Amino acid sequence: MTSAGVSDAVSSPPALSRGDRTVIGVLLVATFVVVLNETIMGVALPVLLTELNVTAAVGQWLTAGFLLTMSVVIPITGYLIQRVPTRVLYGVAMSLFSTGTLLAALAPGFVVLLGARVVQACGTAIMLPLLMTTVMTLVPAARRGALMGNISIVISVAPAIGPTVSGVVLDLFGWRGMFWVVLPIALTTLVLGLRRVTRVGETRSTPIDVVSVVLSVFGFGGLVYGLSSIGHAGGSSAATLWVSLAVGVLGIGLFVFRQISLQRHERALLDLRTFAFRTFTLSSGLMMVMMALLLGVATILPIYLQNVLKLDPLGTGLLLLPGGLLMGLLSPFVGRLYDRVGPRPLLLVGTVATSGSLWFASTFDAATPSALVLVFHLVLSLGLAFSFTPLFSSGLGALPARLYSHGSAIFSTTQQLAAAAGVALLVSVMSARTAALAAETAPGVTAEMGGMHLAFLMAAILSLLPVAGALAIGKGKAVSPE
Repeated sequence: MTSAGVSDAVSSPPALSRGDRTVIGVLLVATFVVVLNETIMGVALPVLLTELNVTAAVGQWLTAGFLLTMSVVIPITGYLIQRVPTRVLYGVAMSLFSTGTLLAALAPGFVVLLGARVVQACGTAIMLPLLMTTVMTLVPAARRGALMGNISIVISVAPAIGPTVSGVVLDLFGWRGMFWVVLPIALTTLVLGLRRVTRVGETRSTPIDVVSVVLSVFGFGGLVYGLSSIGHAGGSSAATLWVSLAVGVLGIGLFVFRQISLQRHERALLDLRTFAFRTFTLSSGLMMVMMALLLGVATILPIYLQNVLKLDPLGTGLLLLPGGLLMGLLSPFVGRLYDRVGPRPLLLVGTVATSGSLWFASTFDAATPSALVLVFHLVLSLGLAFSFTPLFSSGLGALPARLYSHGSAIFSTTQQLAAAAGVALLVSVMSARTAALAAETAPGVTAEMGGMHLAFLMAAILSLLPVAGALAIGKGKAVSPE
C-alpha cells in the first residue's frame, strides 16, 4: 500500500493552485474575445462596403490592416513579456483592445473604423503570446496537453464561429452591433484581469534594440502587406505589391541576421535559438500550413455558400456553426489524450481528416447540397481540432523555460504570415481561374464555381504536407528541457 502510494505521488504531477487557474482562465476568456474579433469582419464586409461607400479593394483593408498590425506588433511581444510585469502588460493589451472596440462602434466613416481596427490589433497581438507563455510557465509538462486544448479552442473555434456571430448580429443590430456586443465583454475581462492576474515569472531589464524593431516593421509588415494585396492588386498597384514583398523579404533577412548577432548577448528582440530544437521547428512549420488552410478555406467557403449556393449571411453563419462547436467540444478532449499518448497518433488522425475533407471539397459544384457542405465542414473541424493542440504542446514543450516567451511570439508571428499567405493564395487562384473562365464567355456561376474548384484543389494538395510531417513528429510526450 505504501509503495503504491509513493508511486502515485511521484507519477502524478502537482495540481495548479487556485490563483494560477484564475490567471489562466481570465487570459483564456480575454484571448477568445480578441481572436473572435479578428474574424467577424468577413461576413460583414459586403454590408460595410455599401454603408461606408467604399470599394472592395479599399474595404478589405479592415481585415488586411488588422493582420498587418498584428504582424508588426507580435515580434516585439517576446521582448515585452520578459521585461514587463504580467498584470501591466495584460492591462495595456486589453485597454488597447477595448479602446479600439469603442472607437469602431462610434466610427463615423471608413478612416476612423480602420484606425480603430489598428488599435484593436495592437491589443490582440499581445494577448496570444502572453497566454501561451503563461501556460508554459505555470503548468507542469505532464498537464500541458489539457491546457493547450483550451488554447486550441481560442485559436480555432473563435475564427470558426466568427462568421456565425457576425451573421446573427448583422441581422439583428447592423454592423455597429458587432462592436457593441464585444465591448462589455472586453471591459469586464479587463477589470477582472487587473484584479486577478498576478506576476508570472521574473522580469529583467534590458534595453530594446530599436534597429530590430524597425527591421521587424519593414520585414513582417511588408510581407503581410504584400500577401494581403494579392488578388486585389491590378494595373499600377501590381508594382506596389512586388515592392512590398521585396521589402518584406529583405527586411526579414536583415532582421534574422540582427537577431543572431544580438542573441549572443541575450539582447535579441526575438530569440531564434528556438529553431535549434527540431520539434519546435517542425511543429511551427506544420502549424503554418494548417493555419493557412484554416484561414484560406474560411475565406472562400462563405463566398461559395453565398455566391454559388445562394445562402444569405445568416444562413452561411448558421451552417458553419456546428463545425465551430465541434472544435470547441473536441479540443479539451484532444488535450487530455495528448497527455496520455503524445502528439503523433493525434496528428495522424487530424491531418488525414483535414486532407480527406479538402479533397472531398474539391468535388463541390453549384448543385452540391448544403448538407454535404456541412459534413465537409464537420470533418475539417475534427481534423483541425486533432492537429492544433499536439502542435502547440509538442512545439513549445520542446523549449527550455527561458525561451517560452520567444517561442510563443514566433508561433503567433508565423501564424499571421501563414494566414495572410493562405488567404492570398486561395483567393488569387480562385480569382484568376474565375476571370479566365469568364473571358471564355462561361456563365457567371459556372466561372465562379470553376475558380472555387481550383482553390479547393490547391488546398487539398497543400494538405498532404502536414500528413507527411505528422510522421516526423516524435512519438513521446514533450517534456521541456531545463
